[in-house]
Amino acid sequence: MLNGTKLSLLVLISLVAINTLMGASKKRDVVTYIPKTVPFLPELPQLVPRYSGDIFKLNFKYKITPISDFLRSIEFSDMPEEYDIWSDTKINPYQVSLVDMTDTVKIDLSGYCPPSQKHVTSDFGFRRWRHHYGIDLKVNKGDSVFCAFDGVIRITKRARDYGYYVLVRHFNGLETLYAHLSKIVVNPGDTLKAGNILGLGGSTGRSTGNHLHFETRYLGNPINPNDLIDFHSHIIKNNIFLLNAQNFAYKKEIDKIRFWVIRSGDTLGRIALRTGVSISKLCSLNGIKRTSILRLGRKLRYT
Repeated sequence: MLNGTKLSLLVLISLVAINTLMGASKKRDVVTYIPKTVPFLPELPQLVPRYSGDIFKLNFKYKITPISDFLRSIEFSDMPEEYDIWSDTKINPYQVSLVDMTDTVKIDLSGYCPPSQKHVTSDFGFRRWRHHYGIDLKVNKGDSVFCAFDGVIRITKRARDYGYYVLVRHFNGLETLYAHLSKIVVNPGDTLKAGNILGLGGSTGRSTGNHLHFETRYLGNPINPNDLIDFHSHIIKNNIFLLNAQNFAYKKEIDKIRFWVIRSGDTLGRIALRTGVSISKLCSLNGIKRTSILRLGRKLRYT
């Protein structure tokens, strides 16, 4: 048995141990939150892709003309109601005369692409005894012929005069015609962008050599392409083309033309006597000589 002194000592030691354990327990219950600092991360560089025409086969041949604020401010004329007529056989199904038109039509030419960048071989106007309603551009057989403006193919056909030809109705109100093609690569109803290929150059129809006959028309009425386009630089003269009666004044001169149909027994002297026009002027108007053979049924211009 333990004596009183040893017992008191054990009791004291036990009390000290209990207090120590309780103090340690209280300290564990107190939790102090120390916020952690967020490390600084540098901003990642942005990737700027660099496109290459060699990789993606992009075509930068034609310069894209941006739409300027001036163009946005222009109120372009609406498409004429006559364009409700759609014909895939007749070049001019509208039968509208614009010689005495009173309005001015504003046409956007900003998306133009030259059908060919070759030189002009024959211009718009009278050629011998006939009127030439377009211009001729020198092309080689098989050269690509491009669509001048965005539009829809209206006619693909072969004719005696034009040979293989394509007519396109454009969204700006114009129609363009491409003739003497060796091959047509589009169909009626196809939608084309300016610069798309529509055929290949050739010499079909009434043609003396490979060339492209190019016409610009409005409601079926031919417009001198030189009024719209500079064929030396192959760019448009103005982004906005103002179409009015003056562009069709040439038709008044055509209306004044008179023809003599050559019959049996006719000579240049006899025709000159009947018409009151000198032989030299008859030759000049018709591109013939005094010794030229007069073929029966041919029309001879005398005014």
